[in-house]
Amino acid sequence: MLRKLIIAGFLVAAIGAVKAGYDTMRDPVIERVAITSDELPVGSEPLTIAFLTDIHVAGPDMPPSRLERIVEQVNALEPDLIAIAGDLVSEKRTATHIYSPEEVVTPLGNLQAKLGVVIAPGNHDHWYDWPALSAEIAKHPNLTVLANDAAQFGPLAVGGADDAFTGRDDLEATFGAMAPLTGARIVVTHSPDIFPQVPVDVDLTLAGHTHCGQIVYPWGGSPATMSDYGELYACGVYEQHGKTLVTSAGLGTSLLPIRLFTHPEVWLIEMRPPPS
Repeated sequence: MLRKLIIAGFLVAAIGAVKAGYDTMRDPVIERVAITSDELPVGSEPLTIAFLTDIHVAGPDMPPSRLERIVEQVNALEPDLIAIAGDLVSEKRTATHIYSPEEVVTPLGNLQAKLGVVIAPGNHDHWYDWPALSAEIAKHPNLTVLANDAAQFGPLAVGGADDAFTGRDDLEATFGAMAPLTGARIVVTHSPDIFPQVPVDVDLTLAGHTHCGQIVYPWGGSPATMSDYGELYACGVYEQHGKTLVTSAGLGTSLLPIRLFTHPEVWLIEMRPPPS
């Protein structure tokens, strides 16, 4: 009996290892959602936003070469705007290699979107070396950093909040910078925990940080979400008071270089005008 239990234990461990390897290294799943904004002109063409977060460039699971392949996949979607909600890099102790700012940012310089690419920083970006990362980002004209600031991207008014997890967010400054802008209103933030403070006139909030648990139980739920709201805003699409939050599982890993029962993902959000 004991021998059978030991064999069964080894089989379960082996299957779990194979599953974790697949979940960690598979190509990102393209998740899709459509949002209607009354701020877009009636009869205008819908706009698409490709949303990336938690890239966590580091060995062994997210070398720059893998990010280059993901960039090609995102470009093939032909988005109007690309939004990145922080944690470009990881400095985790379990990493087999820590890459330079240039190695982290260079693949992102190849992103292609008609209106541009906006980046809001995350906690790992600050812990790693945000000044060095932002200096590298500034070398690429297609990349725009928004940290407690906002900018006009065609018919989209986009605000970027600095990282709330490390207490660097200034929502008053972010929403104040958005006030004079026009069009559909979008906030990019690393942590979803600011969502209750987002004004109701903001159509869409894009967040990451939770990794959708990264390692979750087969029956649902996870040991940790890294959110003060637990599972409430931890993964997927949420609608409250006429505003929408998308929390993505992201692309890379944090702390441990594995995923289990979650998958890397890129969201493609369609912003639609109101019906005529």
